[in-house]
Amino acid sequence: MNQNGSITLFHYWNRLRDGRPAPKRSEVEPADIKSLLADTFILERDTRGQPVFRLAGTRLCACYGRELKGFSFPSLWREKDQRLVSRLIHGVFDQKSVVLINFEGFSRNGRSNKFELLALPLDGGIENPRCLGVISAVEKPFWLGSDPITDALIDSIRVIDPEKELLNNRPAIDVPSLVPDEIGAPDTISALGRARRIRHLVVFDGGREDS
Repeated sequence: MNQNGSITLFHYWNRLRDGRPAPKRSEVEPADIKSLLADTFILERDTRGQPVFRLAGTRLCACYGRELKGFSFPSLWREKDQRLVSRLIHGVFDQKSVVLINFEGFSRNGRSNKFELLALPLDGGIENPRCLGVISAVEKPFWLGSDPITDALIDSIRVIDPEKELLNNRPAIDVPSLVPDEIGAPDTISALGRARRIRHLVVFDGGREDS
């Protein structure tokens, strides 16, 4: 976790939850994170059970060149990464996992930039799970916001246990260039934690474990 947006939001979320798996959605006060609002988002499940944007900040919408409300979250990624992204967010919804994704975004005109995404669970009850997140651009090139990001590929992921995690204590695992892709994405976030290779990704143990 290297970007200020991720670190600030993680600390805020961690204070709110106060030892619980996740804080309630009603406990999040936009005024408390006003410096982050342009880059933050909230996800919910749609009628098909898929993660979609409930809210998205203005800079985030500008980055993607569209209003993101109601838009499919996994569809921001290239097709081969979409199933994994969906599984990761369902883990945030159902198992209160904390997920960090580093990815490269590609613009309509062929430019690229690195991004860091943090996804945090919110307690909306069994019927209304929510995810609070932030996407931070690693660099701020002149074209970002005017040349929309239309494609993305995951570079690395971390599934964080907030009870044990020390910020900046353990690096994300980079994606190797050549990894066998015959292994499909796992069915649960727990299985993801045990997996060593998921298509082109390498993932280490580290999700929440229920006692």
